[in-house]
Amino acid sequence: MPLLLVRNDITKMTVDAIVNAANPSLLGGGGVDGAIHRAAGPELLAECRTLGGCRTGEAKLTKGYRLPARYVIHTVGPVWHGGKFGEEQLLRSCYVRSLELAAAQGCETVAFPLISSGVYGYPKAEAFRVAAETVARFLENHELTVYLVLFDRVSAYLGDRFGDVQSFIDDAYAEAELKKPRNQYASRIEEPRDILAADTGELYAPEDLAEACQYMAADAPASAPKEKPLPLFQKKEQGKDLENLLRQMDKGFSDTLLQLIDQKGMTDVQCYKKANVDRKLFSKIRSDPHYRPSKTTAIAFALALELSLPETQQLLSRAGFTLSRSYLSDIIIEYCIGAGIHDVLTVNELLFSYDQPLLGS
Repeated sequence: MPLLLVRNDITKMTVDAIVNAANPSLLGGGGVDGAIHRAAGPELLAECRTLGGCRTGEAKLTKGYRLPARYVIHTVGPVWHGGKFGEEQLLRSCYVRSLELAAAQGCETVAFPLISSGVYGYPKAEAFRVAAETVARFLENHELTVYLVLFDRVSAYLGDRFGDVQSFIDDAYAEAELKKPRNQYASRIEEPRDILAADTGELYAPEDLAEACQYMAADAPASAPKEKPLPLFQKKEQGKDLENLLRQMDKGFSDTLLQLIDQKGMTDVQCYKKANVDRKLFSKIRSDPHYRPSKTTAIAFALALELSLPETQQLLSRAGFTLSRSYLSDIIIEYCIGAGIHDVLTVNELLFSYDQPLLGS
């Protein structure tokens, strides 16, 4: 099951369990801890008093009371002391122990805050990396949907890992602009490709296209000659051409995906988990040769299979999509593939920082 990044208030998440970044006493505090106690009501504090506190890196479970979540899992993250006192190991333990409790309780959905990244001082970029890696590793062997709930833009958590992505995006947009005619409508437009940029697959804005079409219509002959009906024998020949084309039709997305999985020596489970895709969704794709996934799902599989950019374009075409430099999300995907970044969770971090749709389920 997938790991999903969301920007939300964790106390409003309708899930089986939310995780509280608690202090060792479990008796409430500031930040996320205080917000959860206020939303859950005094009953939560009363139950916490019976638990005898919690050690750093451990986790304990209570009811959710007035929260939309059925349970609250309380875990105590490490205070940052420069990274030389086992902070990363303790932080990983927070996520693992919390997930183990959730799985033992039969939970299917769990929401985490970014543990220790507030007053405990853990650097956000490192806290984010540890959270994503630890949760992803746990999900390799468990069927859960896990939400990592963030209050602000994820760019604060990226550190220097994507220092050159903005330059790549700027260059890509500049290149797309240069491909447009300098003065689209000052002279006669001779071919639709001047508007559609068919050789690059890029489209101008709808209002530009409408204006150009009006210009072409105004410049067109008053009455176009009517086409003569084809003789019967030519219609038959055209029918044969269509049959030939249909026989040569490319395989659909489902067949192509399954073939690529075999070629890469992967199992189905390895592939859909690496793509951050839900098992039920993959079952639909496998069982229906005509299934047409969303573009984000198709890209997720391309990354999971570590396809090159041309191979990615080919797989996307089987579902009726393409990568275009007219879209920010596509430019980011192109950047990641070119930089050899095929980890879907890492790519999602970057997409999330630019408020773009995430990959996977």
